Amino acid sequence: MSDPGAVLADLRAESEELDALVAGLPAERWAAPTPAAGWSVAHQIAHLAWTDRQALLSATDPEGFARAAQDALASPLTFVDEAAEAGAKVPPAELLAGWRDGREELLRALAARPTGEKLPWYGPPMSVASMATARLMETWAHGQDVADALGATRRPTARLRHIARIGVRTRNFAYATHQLTPPEEEFRVELRAPDGTVWEYGPADAGQRVTGDALEFCRLVTQRAHRADLPSLRAEGADAERWLGIAQAFAGPPGKGREPSVKGGQQPPGKGEQHPSGKGGAA
Repeated sequence: MSDPGAVLADLRAESEELDALVAGLPAERWAAPTPAAGWSVAHQIAHLAWTDRQALLSATDPEGFARAAQDALASPLTFVDEAAEAGAKVPPAELLAGWRDGREELLRALAARPTGEKLPWYGPPMSVASMATARLMETWAHGQDVADALGATRRPTARLRHIARIGVRTRNFAYATHQLTPPEEEFRVELRAPDGTVWEYGPADAGQRVTGDALEFCRLVTQRAHRADLPSLRAEGADAERWLGIAQAFAGPPGKGREPSVKGGQQPPGKGEQHPSGKGGAA
């Protein structure tokens, strides 16, 4: 089990890195389009602010969260977009302040919860560490959209290990969202970390294997790049190949994936998917 304190510290650092990208933006730059169709920089931050508030509700008022989740079921394919659209209409300075306040409240609330406690969510209930990991994953993924919109380059960090781990652990969930039966055997996953070391998951003698760069794997499982644009990722075995075509580390049903950057590029077997909004679901 991950150390909640370590994950929360990395969540804070990931949030602060994204904050630094948008803090000095003039108001008009908040309207800059991002790779997620129909979403501006403001939509991305509004989505994070809203999802942090939902996580805070889960950690402090489970019954209130249950009611909110039930309301979301009335529009399961649009509630994520609707919340982002409403938040994007807020003046940038107010939106940024609200995101800052909400994420600080969430960090304090998660730090105060018992380590083994399960918190309700839109998917299966999660431990405190898993909830923090999910928030880090979404912050990183939507931060990538913002960086792409602004033409900024982000240096990959060891914080990617949290995203890689959740990407591996959600293998069976990805199969389930596609109404597929997960393979019974574990896969071997070996990822080259930013510092050159290798992160290893699964049995060393597994017949199904995935290898490659950790950053590219994280971009794949968060649906921030098309498989054709991730040349380091390699699959050995038909099941491993299939997984790379459907992998997703976020909650929510699959939808249309990102297009390859090169028109006419060859797509590997399987089809990358993401939340039907095209932006990634509530992690």
